[in-house]
Amino acid sequence: MKDITSLFGSMVFSDVVMQAMLPKEIYTALEKTISQGTHLELDVANVVANAMKDWAVEKGVTHFTHWFQPMTGTTAEKHDSFISRSGDNRIIMEFSGKELVRGESDASSFPSGGLRATFEARGYTVWDTTSYAFIKDGTLYIPTAFCSYSGEALDKKTPLLRSMEAIDKQALRILRLFNNTSVKRVITMVGPEQEYFLIDKEVFLKRPDLVCTGRTLFGARPPKGQELEDHYFGCLKPRVSAFMKELDEELWKLGVYAKTKHNEVAPAQHELAPIYTTANIANDHNQLTMELMKSIANKHGLACLLHEKPFAGVNGSGKHNNWSLCTDTGINLLEPGETPYENAQFLLFLVAVIKAVDKYQDLLRVSSASAGNDHRLGAHEAPPAIISMFLGDELTEILEALESGTSYQDKKKNQMEIGVTVLPHFPKDTTDRNRTSPFAFTGNKFEFRMVGSAFSVAGPNIILNTVVAEILKQFADTLEKSKNFTSDLALLVRTTYKEHKRIIFNGNNYSEEWVIEANQRGLSNLKNTVDALPAFVSQKSIELFSQHNVFGKSEIQSRYEILLESYCKTLHIEALTMVDIVSVQIIPACIDYQNDLAKLLERKKGCGKAYDTSLEMHLLKRIAKLSDCLLTKLTALENALNVLNGSREKQEVLANACFYRNKIVPAMTELRLTVDELETIVAKKYWSLPVYAELLYSVV
Repeated sequence: MKDITSLFGSMVFSDVVMQAMLPKEIYTALEKTISQGTHLELDVANVVANAMKDWAVEKGVTHFTHWFQPMTGTTAEKHDSFISRSGDNRIIMEFSGKELVRGESDASSFPSGGLRATFEARGYTVWDTTSYAFIKDGTLYIPTAFCSYSGEALDKKTPLLRSMEAIDKQALRILRLFNNTSVKRVITMVGPEQEYFLIDKEVFLKRPDLVCTGRTLFGARPPKGQELEDHYFGCLKPRVSAFMKELDEELWKLGVYAKTKHNEVAPAQHELAPIYTTANIANDHNQLTMELMKSIANKHGLACLLHEKPFAGVNGSGKHNNWSLCTDTGINLLEPGETPYENAQFLLFLVAVIKAVDKYQDLLRVSSASAGNDHRLGAHEAPPAIISMFLGDELTEILEALESGTSYQDKKKNQMEIGVTVLPHFPKDTTDRNRTSPFAFTGNKFEFRMVGSAFSVAGPNIILNTVVAEILKQFADTLEKSKNFTSDLALLVRTTYKEHKRIIFNGNNYSEEWVIEANQRGLSNLKNTVDALPAFVSQKSIELFSQHNVFGKSEIQSRYEILLESYCKTLHIEALTMVDIVSVQIIPACIDYQNDLAKLLERKKGCGKAYDTSLEMHLLKRIAKLSDCLLTKLTALENALNVLNGSREKQEVLANACFYRNKIVPAMTELRLTVDELETIVAKKYWSLPVYAELLYSVV
């Protein structure tokens, strides 16, 4: 392997490469576009495009693609070669500024949620200059936004960039109140920790449910699951280690800050964590990480599972979204600091986040809602569906003292006067972590732990950026009119904390007592996706997103429709896969086993000796009873699907989603219970599906 410092970013058209390859005036113009959002002139784009092409061709590249993130949650790409025909019927390698800046893609087959008719196919990709181009698989990838002919965002990148602009604008207003004129930009920083499973590819291919849906629709608990907790941080198996090594190298080439890798709690589960970077780049990097995990796993004879709950009874996988705000001068606005100035500024940003999470808890729940994540949330390896915040005992005590106007005694027992300008130095680790909290302060950032492993991090950060931007706007509107900034600031911090402290909970979020207490506090408990999504299209949400130019009303409605449709389609595929597996694999296995048992009984009875047949009779009766139950439950699921097929086109998508939640999901659960019990009885030679013990321990 190359030296990491020379390997890192070697496939990225980075700032260093641009400075080396572009004329100074062109680089200056491009840097101004990137940092200030100014218009990129075509003559500048032409020079950049030619340099980008020369750099890529030198590395063996033949094609380029505008790489975008449609509302499927994955990425999309159309590859065009650099070749153009010359006058003598030969070819030349060309790449123009127009091709770099804008592309056109057939948008008719991407989800639009009613934004456009199916026959309206035109969609545009526009270069995101803030995210560097890179080379992968012999193609130059140009990160882009994706919009319709009429200008609506058809992707996840565009609203993310808008939300970053919104919070930048409002955070700067707050900083100006503290006489900070040196900061020009406030940047959302994100570090998404990615959990995933690795199993043997051959075993994976024998499970139609894993192939079609990404999770096991059937499977009895194995004799050994995660009870011994011996997998967590355990020694890496050679095949896993080789996979992780290649993954690191490929990510480093692409400038992805892959930092930490380890075994997670469940057997076959692992995690990769990056260093924090700008939110839109972190989003791009996480999409690349998930893509490379799957392709590199395949090279190693493995299958990478990114579903939130691929196996029942063991931990599922999340994507912990670590979020903070940083200035272009390198100051973390969620770092408490050591001076009165920093303390007061930190407190104001802190209570802004507290108010945002409390006031818009339903939207944060929306950002973690999916059919897959419904299986994980509240399953004792992930936060419950109730949004709450963890601050730790010391920071909570400081805020309580501020609210009451009393003195705070710090850990060193020094008496300190509490005012808005005085906060004791708050080290990052004065309190333990709370792994059960959905939204935890961890020293200088917040960790949003509800996000599902297969999610694009764009969605959660769009909402988080926007809701915090709204509260910062309210604060700025109030304080800009102040005649006594210090006292008004103190009052604002105190009253905000008092009015919204119900969202703070430092205890065990898994406990039944917390569910009761949360209800008493008036916190929402949106237990599933169908319960959560209507909040997205409420009047409050429409006003919020429209005011900050993150989503227009039609864009909100379209995403709501897409999220509900995705929920329905996911469950429909799962239900059909269940029916297929039961019909062509489970039922034949049960029949064959019963048939052989019956033949054995007949042979025993016909041999002329008084053999004991109680075992065979017991098994036959039990399997016969379960087989009858299997048929009943299979029929119930098929009937529910038939009812749905007859009405699906006539009903609104919310009504269909409710039917899936209320009828299809319970029918699937009932069918699974019967199949899982049969798995523990039917002899292995008849049962064609690899069981959990084989799946979870398939990598040796």
